[in-house]
Amino acid sequence: MPFPGGLWWLLCCRQGFTLLRRDYGEADREADGEAEEEASFELRAQGDQGSLEVSLSQPTRTSSGSERSLLVSEEMRSLIVEKGPGPVEDDPEALVKGWLQREVRGGVKTPWIRPRKYWFVLTPDSLDYYSSNERGAKRLGSLVLTSLCSVLWPDKQTYKETGYWSVTVFGRKHCYRLYTERLNEAVHWVCAVQKVIDSKAPVQTPTQLLMRDVEEHGGSPEALEQIYRCNPILRYTGSPLYAPLLPFPYGSPDQRAPGARSYTTLRDEAVKLFNSLQQLESERDPAPLIQGILQTCLDLPPLVDEVYCQLVKQTTEPPAPGGQGDLRYWQLLTCMSCTFLPSAPVLRFLRSHLDRTESRCPASEMAKYAGFIRAALGKTKGRECVPSLDEILVLTRRQEMVCTVHCPGAAACRVAISSHTTAAEVARELVSRLGLSQSPNLFALYEQSRLREQPVGSATLLADVLTRFENLAGEEREQDPPCRLCFKHYGFLDTENVPRDSLEFALLFEQAHEMVLRGQVPTSEETLQTLAALRLQSLNSDFSTHVPFPRLEELFPAGALRARLRAPRPAAPPARRPGARLRAGLLAGGLWGQALAKQRAERDQRLRGRLREEGAAVMAGILEKWKLLQGMGRPEAMAAYVALVREWPGFGSTLFDVELHVSPLGAAQRLWLGVGAKAVSLYKPGEPEPLDSFCYGRISSFGASDSSTFRLSVEDRDLLFETSQVEEIAQLLSTYLATLGARRPPQTEEPAGSRGPAGSPAPDPAAEPWPCRPPPGAFLS
Repeated sequence: MPFPGGLWWLLCCRQGFTLLRRDYGEADREADGEAEEEASFELRAQGDQGSLEVSLSQPTRTSSGSERSLLVSEEMRSLIVEKGPGPVEDDPEALVKGWLQREVRGGVKTPWIRPRKYWFVLTPDSLDYYSSNERGAKRLGSLVLTSLCSVLWPDKQTYKETGYWSVTVFGRKHCYRLYTERLNEAVHWVCAVQKVIDSKAPVQTPTQLLMRDVEEHGGSPEALEQIYRCNPILRYTGSPLYAPLLPFPYGSPDQRAPGARSYTTLRDEAVKLFNSLQQLESERDPAPLIQGILQTCLDLPPLVDEVYCQLVKQTTEPPAPGGQGDLRYWQLLTCMSCTFLPSAPVLRFLRSHLDRTESRCPASEMAKYAGFIRAALGKTKGRECVPSLDEILVLTRRQEMVCTVHCPGAAACRVAISSHTTAAEVARELVSRLGLSQSPNLFALYEQSRLREQPVGSATLLADVLTRFENLAGEEREQDPPCRLCFKHYGFLDTENVPRDSLEFALLFEQAHEMVLRGQVPTSEETLQTLAALRLQSLNSDFSTHVPFPRLEELFPAGALRARLRAPRPAAPPARRPGARLRAGLLAGGLWGQALAKQRAERDQRLRGRLREEGAAVMAGILEKWKLLQGMGRPEAMAAYVALVREWPGFGSTLFDVELHVSPLGAAQRLWLGVGAKAVSLYKPGEPEPLDSFCYGRISSFGASDSSTFRLSVEDRDLLFETSQVEEIAQLLSTYLATLGARRPPQTEEPAGSRGPAGSPAPDPAAEPWPCRPPPGAFLS
């Protein structure tokens, strides 16, 4: 139904007045906002002279609810320079001036509303804009520039969308978005504004001033108590915060973690965190909320000091000391101390708070938490992940965690760890506990699942590894089940002299079996069946139909079973006539597509049937060989298994899947890179003999060219390998080189360019490449 003519006229008039108000009413509101900007400036320049009577209360809102202020001295007002009646062309204080377009409501994204141009003047104290460049022109707005202001460079995306280059200046309460059609003009304004910001002295909040006073009067208990009594901002409050305790840049849109959830400005996030802290007092299960606060601090590192200051504030003279709400703050402070290390001024302020708490309440729960926190701060060096929920529950009780480490061929070990325990420390403890201190071989912890396995770095915190396990379990990946920690060989320096009745030989046997199942022992199918029979003999002793029988994939490599199904390559299809592809595309969604799907299903069913037949044939051969092992004991079966695997020359080396680039334009060749105790070898997958082998005396250097390229320099040539295990290869090579260097006499002269990895001397080519035994519990370097 069409609108009456009168209604159309009313709507058009209303829209017209709205547009006029956008163009001309915006400036009036901004001019009024200038007074608000000047009146609410609450920070103090670091270099200001004069005494400041520090007596600050909690930040409060005004009666209108739109303004936040702190009680400060009148000398703060002197930072705001009074402006004259209008711009002067020869004003000596004007650094940059010119016409720019100011974004109005609707902005340049609305083509039918053209942005208005204003005359902008940049001075050493502010960025002002006027209605024109004539004398006596009205000043429409001013943005006071301090060290906390920030400016964004023009981006190409805005230019593509609007046709203008943007300059964004963030102030405390206002944000100026300016536009120009010329890129060089935008860059000139950005550089000039940034230079003014950099020239400003750092500003300090009242909390920072009081922190300095607390540090200066730490030796006088009377003066310290006077500071806390006269300044409520240092004490507990049940009211919300309306401003952060520490200074943060205005705007700061780039303070975000890649891949993390979206955050607002640092100032807003600091206020939100204080609200979350207050929720802890009444939360039934505080662990998830504590973990969320820690995750925000991990994503936004500048907020770590702010949270520490907020927690010190909330644990200072609470209404119910030792109550549930007070202890929740102490528990979060305990988790923070085991995860993040604050800056030096905040750390001194925190330690002063801990001392004050222990002296005022010596036998209380708060004093026990204070002692635990002080000890944790001496060990914390930073975390890759926030504590897991289990770790948070343990930390709230000031206890240690229990970590389960699986050992192939032995029972799982339970190790007590803290938030600061590294993988190297656990590896050394297991080496001592399992009686492996006299072994010449290297051991390490591994993150292990059914589909992947990788060593844990020596300096990696096990608490971070357990957090990753918790995150993987929460994602419920069916194709990659949750990981576990496993203790096993990391490098083989001597596999010949391992006693057969020792635990290390059981570990060696299990690791050899893992290599066989992964297809990393090139041998004949007959030998693989013999190995499977020996495995059954070691597990179940003599053949019997009543013993538990493992699955075929736990005895025989799946790759060798699929190799039996490989058929000869089919002949090339006949050439298609013109229009065949079009007709196939037209029929793909109809009956012809259904027929193709049916054919694929039938082909997959036939393949599965053949796979079952081949698997049954292989199992029958394994059982026949198992019957021939009647009377062989478990130690003999294990020794025979290891002896068969040791016949491959590459046994004892750690194999990595790599792609070698023979030439820049040539195709990559898929190979195995075997890193052993004596040499580095290249194997073609499935081939028993190496393509090439390089002893450590021939290797001049190695390292990572990038995140997926490993470079190996051998004499006068460089080999580049594409792999996802660059770091693991470099660590293992460094470990072997360190072991080789342990038995060599010190070099009297070191030629140029012969440095090894991480600044260690390169191996002597004339020295015999035979490693000596590393220190007990040697681990990743």
